[in-house]
Amino acid sequence: MPADTARAIAAQVWGAVGGDPAALARLSFTGEGALSSCFAATDLAAGSIGAAALAVSELMAAQGAPAPAVATDRRLASLWFGFSVRPVGWSPARGWDPIAGDYPTKDGWIRLHTNAPHHRAAALRALGVPEEREAVAAAVAGWNKAELEAAVVAQGGCAAEMRSLVEWAEHPAGRAVAQEPLVHVELGAVGTPRPVAGAPGRPLAGLRVLDLTRVLAGPVATRFLAGYGAEVLRIDPPDWDEPVVLPEVTLGKRCAGLDLKTAAGRRRLEELLADADVFVHGYRADALERLGLGDARRRELAPSLVDVRLNAYGWTGPWRERRGFDSLVQMSAGVADAGMRWKQADRPTPLPVQALDYATGFLMATAAVRGLTERITAGRASSWRVSLARTAAFLTAQAAGVEDALAPQADDDLAAEVEQTGWGPARRLVPPAVVEGAPMRWAVPAGELRSSPAQWA
Repeated sequence: MPADTARAIAAQVWGAVGGDPAALARLSFTGEGALSSCFAATDLAAGSIGAAALAVSELMAAQGAPAPAVATDRRLASLWFGFSVRPVGWSPARGWDPIAGDYPTKDGWIRLHTNAPHHRAAALRALGVPEEREAVAAAVAGWNKAELEAAVVAQGGCAAEMRSLVEWAEHPAGRAVAQEPLVHVELGAVGTPRPVAGAPGRPLAGLRVLDLTRVLAGPVATRFLAGYGAEVLRIDPPDWDEPVVLPEVTLGKRCAGLDLKTAAGRRRLEELLADADVFVHGYRADALERLGLGDARRRELAPSLVDVRLNAYGWTGPWRERRGFDSLVQMSAGVADAGMRWKQADRPTPLPVQALDYATGFLMATAAVRGLTERITAGRASSWRVSLARTAAFLTAQAAGVEDALAPQADDDLAAEVEQTGWGPARRLVPPAVVEGAPMRWAVPAGELRSSPAQWA
């Protein structure tokens, strides 16, 4: 049946976060078709979203309501793994930086990720060329892929040579990631339960989520939490921008700015953290420690905190502090190479959507809500860690994808109401999951970064 793989994925995710297996009986899947991929991208979408929605159902039961059923639409889940917003009368920002992309080297392929100005500058320094794609391509062609990857990373940039699944399995970083759990879980000691009543139809109402994440996984997680009533405050540095995805990932949130390089900025962040229920962050493994906000300090500030962390290449291996993004991890971990072979193409063939980002985001959301349930029922604080590379290993271990085209988007796929975003009116896809009695909806439209003060409402 089409939903079998989605159900298996949801069960594995639910087990990874310590969910009660009996709760899976409340989860159902509908919808036909699948994204065209050698891997089960549609079932990853449906299964990860279904697990997150099931965590909301469990939380509602912990709050005293009858445990509601959860239904996830595989087709809508696939669409939500792309952009959910449809502008009305305006055009979104352009996509990738002109330098970013895949380039042939002397012995294979490499991907340069240059969307951030400092990452673009690092790649150009390593290559010694001006900011012109033709010059970059000519220079890259003279390098071995492994040597260029190392050179760009040494300059503080982001690059990934294309490896096969076998090559990644034999690489020290790949071996380390393969030994990690899908979700690292650390539960604190049992303490005094901290009930949170929520509000009718809004089980996360009254809970504060501090969001220190960037494109794309972390913002997907906090958008989900906002969809069930959480107050989400996103913090960005003064010079950060990600214009292409902002209409997608700022939905439901207020966005503020702080300069954490200053004592005043760090002090204000600590004040916000002290009043947070959930902290979601995507800094590299050592970054918060360098800012004086290591594990011990966070626990001192917020003893009952649900702490959810993300990085690119796992938490135990030699690449645990390496910068990375979905498209880079797909190159490193064998996904793009497998897609090329499956498609019989002559260049890297990634997944049809940024499935590692989105799935990891829903893993983070599942962990956050499960952490809140642990806090409400047992008074436990908790820490949860995920990585894009571990999600890649999870996906490649599932059943193969299928050629089963999705029906094209129709007007019925869009919510009737118009969202007044910071860029103009838009319509949003209908939510991909339904928790009985708690519709996923957002009180705050998508808006610009740093458009709100750095304070709780």
